[in-house]
Amino acid sequence: MAAFANILVGGVFHAAVLFLAAAGLQLVFGVQKILNLACGSFYALGAYFGITLVAGATGLGLSPWLILPALILAGLALGVIGPPIERMLRAVYGRDESFQLLLTFALVLMFQDVFRFVWGSNPRSLDTGYLVYGTLHAGDFSVPVYNLMVIAAAIATAAGLGTFLQRTNFGRILRATAENRAMAEALGVDVRRVYAVVFTLGAVLGTTAGALVVPTAAASLDMAIEFVIEAFAVVVIGGLGSMRGALVGALIVGLIRAYAIALYPEVEVLAIYVVVIAVLLLRPTGLFGRPIA
Repeated sequence: MAAFANILVGGVFHAAVLFLAAAGLQLVFGVQKILNLACGSFYALGAYFGITLVAGATGLGLSPWLILPALILAGLALGVIGPPIERMLRAVYGRDESFQLLLTFALVLMFQDVFRFVWGSNPRSLDTGYLVYGTLHAGDFSVPVYNLMVIAAAIATAAGLGTFLQRTNFGRILRATAENRAMAEALGVDVRRVYAVVFTLGAVLGTTAGALVVPTAAASLDMAIEFVIEAFAVVVIGGLGSMRGALVGALIVGLIRAYAIALYPEVEVLAIYVVVIAVLLLRPTGLFGRPIA
């Protein structure tokens, strides 16, 4: 029973990190109709930069208790990459999805070279300083409190995004722009500003997810592509453009991955994509998606 609980919490932790980045992917697609393959690169960038910032700050005397705030700060600071990349993507707005995929995949390749040039080819990781937050024990069950804090942060982010989109004026403008860009522009909405804000928010969610995962996983050159595979599985399962879909899809992928690794590691990716294929066959729009007009 304890082993089952350990795997469950591990799966929910991975789902929490996956949700943060997938929510950014869903937000960008929902408003801008851009399939952003570079979300994996944002995730990897957050991981590398988080390691560098925390390692540097720790060398200057940063308390281990401040590792979590420092990692969140690292993810937020990387929001500066959002506006220039969004400006580059304006060339493919309204064009065939193949142009979007080619341009965002080109960004993935460019980021790969940046990572290799700045951080080298070897994986980077933090020490175990995050364990200063302690470990929760209950019989044979144990989980680092840091993992529970990240899960709580993902839940708070989901609630905050829902409130932002449903209850604020800017959130209503985002939803109106997503429904009908031409009508929003006719009513005086600065759509370019909306797109820049949305893309930056999506990038921040991705970089913050990457920063939060590094105490428990190494940053490597492969993580961007590996993450894209999982993120698009989340999107397909949950439905394009759906925040509820991102949450449910992340939970499904996170739990399948955790149990597959524990029981039969060789079928980790296969198990996820068996579910993806089943969803595509039975409900092509995803669990919470709507047909695209």
